[in-house]
Amino acid sequence: MHGRLKVKTTEEQAEAKRLEREKKLCHYVAATTAIFEKRKTGQLDKEALELTNQILGVNPDFATLWNFRREIILCLEQEGSSEEMQSLCRGELSFLESCLRVNPKSYGTWHHRCWVMEHVPNPDWARELELCAKFLEIDERNFHCWDYRRFVVQRAQVSAADELHFTDRLITRNFSNYSSWHYRSCLLPRLHPDPQQPGRPTEAVLLKELELVQNAFFTDPNDQSAWFYHRWLLGRAEPEPTILCVYVSREDSSLAVAFSQPVVVTPGSCDLLLFADEAPLTVNWRTPDGRNRPGLMWLCDLPASALNEHWPQHIFRVHWAGGQSQKECVLFKGRSDGWCRDSVTEEQMFRCELSVEKSTVLQSELESCKELQALEPENKWCLLTIILLMRALDPLVYERETLSYFDTLKAADPMRSAYLDDLRSRFLVENSILRMEYAEARVVDLSGRGLTVLCHLEQLPLVTHLNLAGNRLRGLPPALAMLRCLQVLELDGNQIETLEGLPPLPRLEELSACSNRIQRPSNLRPLASFPKLHLLALRGNPLGDLPDAQSELAALLPRVEITLA
Repeated sequence: MHGRLKVKTTEEQAEAKRLEREKKLCHYVAATTAIFEKRKTGQLDKEALELTNQILGVNPDFATLWNFRREIILCLEQEGSSEEMQSLCRGELSFLESCLRVNPKSYGTWHHRCWVMEHVPNPDWARELELCAKFLEIDERNFHCWDYRRFVVQRAQVSAADELHFTDRLITRNFSNYSSWHYRSCLLPRLHPDPQQPGRPTEAVLLKELELVQNAFFTDPNDQSAWFYHRWLLGRAEPEPTILCVYVSREDSSLAVAFSQPVVVTPGSCDLLLFADEAPLTVNWRTPDGRNRPGLMWLCDLPASALNEHWPQHIFRVHWAGGQSQKECVLFKGRSDGWCRDSVTEEQMFRCELSVEKSTVLQSELESCKELQALEPENKWCLLTIILLMRALDPLVYERETLSYFDTLKAADPMRSAYLDDLRSRFLVENSILRMEYAEARVVDLSGRGLTVLCHLEQLPLVTHLNLAGNRLRGLPPALAMLRCLQVLELDGNQIETLEGLPPLPRLEELSACSNRIQRPSNLRPLASFPKLHLLALRGNPLGDLPDAQSELAALLPRVEITLA
């Protein structure tokens, strides 16, 4: 046995590790206790700085200690010269770099580095850029490092063109670098702004980017980064909110304003101004659902003086300060309501206007994606992009083919079938609106479309009859309250279980909800607040089998004729 190395048994190794951990823990607790004692007594000296080094070097996410270090550095800055502060900050940056090696995604460490760079007398921004490049080589999706790089770029006044070249290098090295693709989407609108679409780059740049991203598709068809960027390229800038419709009702003594985007009207502000016959009116604005959050429609009650029945007409003008948009409508004598409505048949309402060049490129993109899909038949990103390309080119012409691709995509990506159903529903509603023959349509038929959600209801504020039968709706959205004129609502053959959350519809007279899944009379409680409802059809619902359902419904809705069988 002489001369041989003794090998520790498993029990001995475990005990040695336990003792080592216990020793480190004792040291950690002692150092932490000493740090808090120094902070309590106001000892902001280099010894305290060294103590925090010991803790942060192994646990850089101890946020309180970073705060303490900043207090110490500010104190030492007052006592020392500029050269001493430069040396102190240089040492701090070196220490921070060692902490980042322990945890490259430490919030506190990156935040503290920003603070130090703002206090160092002579910051070396070039070195910081090199540091970012080094950490992004280790992890190209380290969003902490990306955030810090943007901070450095701003302070160092690095040009957007140089940053775009930086993303070129990273993407060329790895097409899967999603952070670089996203950074490009921020840089291009700044470098090549489109005057017609704020927040978007020019068409020439978009066409060049489409070529770049197509190379990524064919290099790695299953990587989602380039597909997401491609979706951004197909998008469009969100225009300023505009007023779509102004509707005034003599019967309700109310006025409704529908917007193209959700807006906020602050009580007592000048966000939304109303003039009646050129005289300003002071009114209280509210949303139809009463939540007064950002909404697509805002309502107000009109004073009696604004609705004189003996006048030949009243002119109501609404001015939206947020988007410098205004619209006026006329209420004639003897009429119960009046409105002014923008056209809903404009093709560019839901997609960008395409030039010949862009249309040609997108058509080529579509053919290329179809070729790739033939090679990768279950590639969900390719299938979704084909749908979006057809949507961008012509949603009506490609509608049948789009629906076929949705079926293929659902089979390839069953985990996201609910999302795909909702996206399909949105496209179908948009197409139905595009097909409307005139702007002031009062009857809309959306039956038998397989809809799972309702959207774009702000486009239908004048509808009196809405047919939603034969769809897959499980409930009705609060946004339905925007249909202020709705008199007849058909919901037969859906999957609706309850009407809870449905706000009052002031004009609704007839509601048919046959062959749904309504089980209890209490599921229909919101209907009690519908002032004009007089006919309710509920055949084919489970509650029809309940012995007391008819009497309960009669008590709940005493003025309504109810059909259960």
